[in-house]
Amino acid sequence: MYERILVRYGDLTLKGKNKKMFIDRVNNLIREKVNNDNVKYERNHDRMYILLNGEDHNEVIKGLDRVSGLRGYSLVSKVDKDTESINKRALEVVQGELKDKVVTFKVESKRSDKLYPITSQEISKVVAKYVLSNTDLLKVDVHNPELTLHVEVRTDAAFLYCKKIKGMGGFPVGVAGKGLLMLSGGIDSPVAGFLAMKQGIEIECIHFESTPLTSIESAQKVIDLTEKMALYAPRSKIKLYMVPFEKMHQALLEFIPESYNITIMRRMMYRIAERIALENDDLILINGESIGQVASQTLKSINVVSRTVTMPIVRPLSTYDKLDIIDISKKIDCYLTSIKPFEDCCTVYVPKKPTTAPNMKKCLQYETHFDFEKIINETIEKTKYLICDAKNHRDITFEGLVVSEVLAKEFS
Repeated sequence: MYERILVRYGDLTLKGKNKKMFIDRVNNLIREKVNNDNVKYERNHDRMYILLNGEDHNEVIKGLDRVSGLRGYSLVSKVDKDTESINKRALEVVQGELKDKVVTFKVESKRSDKLYPITSQEISKVVAKYVLSNTDLLKVDVHNPELTLHVEVRTDAAFLYCKKIKGMGGFPVGVAGKGLLMLSGGIDSPVAGFLAMKQGIEIECIHFESTPLTSIESAQKVIDLTEKMALYAPRSKIKLYMVPFEKMHQALLEFIPESYNITIMRRMMYRIAERIALENDDLILINGESIGQVASQTLKSINVVSRTVTMPIVRPLSTYDKLDIIDISKKIDCYLTSIKPFEDCCTVYVPKKPTTAPNMKKCLQYETHFDFEKIINETIEKTKYLICDAKNHRDITFEGLVVSEVLAKEFS
């Protein structure tokens, strides 16, 4: 019934002088994520058609769902634009959507070919009359129909479809530049990374691991989350910096008052993240903070922690409700991984009464209690990175645990 998919670029077509660059970037992402040599692509002004050539449209749409910058897409049937051909194909398309029950129905037509002999409104009337006279499962409702048949008459042919599938929207990942995501093993930061990619930012990730204070499973969870995010990244790969934070962690526990431990810890993390970002041409830091969600995310805490760096910090989730964050986490298949009960260095020793209103003068005073710059330098020197590839994940056994091959190499 459907032999092609119509892809809509949406706002990319309004980009003026940069329009070609944006559309070329999203077209490259489409080919990469669809990853099927049997399908063919046809560009037509503000849209693209993917010719299925017998391939499973569900698999193609699964690839399109991972492309940022697309407004949406539809399964489409192309037919000659004479009335008889349109009517016959319209009936086939509608019958293919029916499920043996009566549904409300309307036809919406658009005539791009202004030389076509009848108007859009007349096309709708003609097609609706033919379809209704050939099936008993339709009831007209022009205001709130359950099924809408769209008929587009263009210069070369007519195109028919029923469903408009919503795309990711935003802009093609990478078009805005590169940022460094501060990635924990929780729910929020992978969602923040996904939303950043959705707006055109290519991400790298940084994780602070404190083995043996934290388990190797905690580090594995972060790799798994990065691989899931990589499904939306260029080349399906994301670089993940693994920062050995154990020495700094021990120093914080020894020299910093318990109520300020998380605050100072985050200040140290920001210092390290900024250094690594600057060394690797990342333009911003990204994190999963949501205002007021936990003690370290009050406005006063965010202010005190953020002032350790000069690099811009983007917080995609700053005003999100937790339930909304969880919904996105489930949509991108990160939720079940994020809730695995393996603690990272921010949760392994949570203070009984962490300060929610840290004082900058106290932070500066407490940081004089030890030579943190020396530890930061040593930590950065020992930082390694992994290339997390969504396509090549392979689990192996390491010291009785099932972990990825790349993690086993790092800890062996």
